[in-house]
Amino acid sequence: MSFWPSCCRRTCVGAMIPVRLFSASAQTLLEGLAQWTLSAQASLRSCRLLPQQASPRMLSVGCVDHTKHQETPGKKPLSEKKLKRYFVDHRRVLVRGGNGGSGVSCFHSEPRKEFGGPDGGDGGNGGHVILRADQQVKSLSSVLSQYQGFSGEDGGRKNCFGRSGAMLFVRVPVGTLVKEGSEVVADLSQRGQEYIAALGGAGGKGNRFFLANDNRAPVTCTPGEPGQERVLHLELKTVAHAGMVGFPNAGKSSLLRAISNAKPAVASYPFTTLKPHVGIVHYEGHQQVAVADIPGIIRGAHQDKGLGLSFLRHIERCRFLLFIVDLSLPEPWTQVEDLKYELEKYEEGLSERPHVVVANKIDLPQARAHLPQLQDHLGQVIALSAVTGENLEQLLLHLQVLHRAYVEAELKRGSQPLRW
Repeated sequence: MSFWPSCCRRTCVGAMIPVRLFSASAQTLLEGLAQWTLSAQASLRSCRLLPQQASPRMLSVGCVDHTKHQETPGKKPLSEKKLKRYFVDHRRVLVRGGNGGSGVSCFHSEPRKEFGGPDGGDGGNGGHVILRADQQVKSLSSVLSQYQGFSGEDGGRKNCFGRSGAMLFVRVPVGTLVKEGSEVVADLSQRGQEYIAALGGAGGKGNRFFLANDNRAPVTCTPGEPGQERVLHLELKTVAHAGMVGFPNAGKSSLLRAISNAKPAVASYPFTTLKPHVGIVHYEGHQQVAVADIPGIIRGAHQDKGLGLSFLRHIERCRFLLFIVDLSLPEPWTQVEDLKYELEKYEEGLSERPHVVVANKIDLPQARAHLPQLQDHLGQVIALSAVTGENLEQLLLHLQVLHRAYVEAELKRGSQPLRW
């Protein structure tokens, strides 16, 4: 009789296996490994017989799938060129207010109170859809094509009224025009301004509301009314103090980079800028002047050639203008005449706003030769170089003078000047 535990007995039995049996099992294991190696080599030879284009394609798919799994969660910041596609200045929006809650028909029930009377509460009102101008929003790309307000809750027993639906606020850029058909119904030109785009429906009445002397037990209740439904057209017009106007490749984006912290795309070919950029110029005393880089205007823009009307629309909000002239081109004064002609044809009086002529690219030799001719035709101009920073101080001082004149004119009229 053995006193060893069962686990120890199994171990001892395994340890007492004859050497011949162990060597035989090891030999069997080695033979199996040899067969597996031969089969693997055969499969590799068969893979070599495949067409040469098959293996790279399968490898590339596997690599793509592997990289997809290795991507970090979250959205990556878009580059400047990709952000251009998402600038939207037109949007058609369907807005519906929240539906009102229904009233309830019920009667008070309590022990030893046989005739408790009606106690059905009213339903809650539906929530409004409200457009709010937000300075942090720069484009209508974040505005959806459809909005539905929050509905109110139904009434309850014991004269409990339903909760009204919450207000739905839609953030839009400052300078958004709200149109219904061809009629302008709102102009959100100041930050914080709001417009009720769709009213919420009224809540229904419970049978408690219909209690009267001649009807002590009404059973009538009304459902909630549906919310208002409207189709609105949103149109964005950039709001800024100064607007830089010029032909393509005149150096407007480079100049905006030089005087502010804005980072518009800059390249040596026309139409690099495809959307307006707003840069803030800081002065002493916490004074800020907003300067908008309007995309290049071409001849015939008032006839909607190219993207003329899309660009000219953003100049309407600018209080004063900076005409940017490429001084390296022959007869640079004709650029100012053509720009004023396009502005005047688009909107009468637009070219007569306070302005200054800025002659850019003074660092080029041919530009310095054209400067006396430009001064003879136009008088006072500001010649500078946005690349080297030459004579930028004169532009900043003149920009401050134009801004002070604008603020004084607005205060005399009794209106609040634009603040950033």
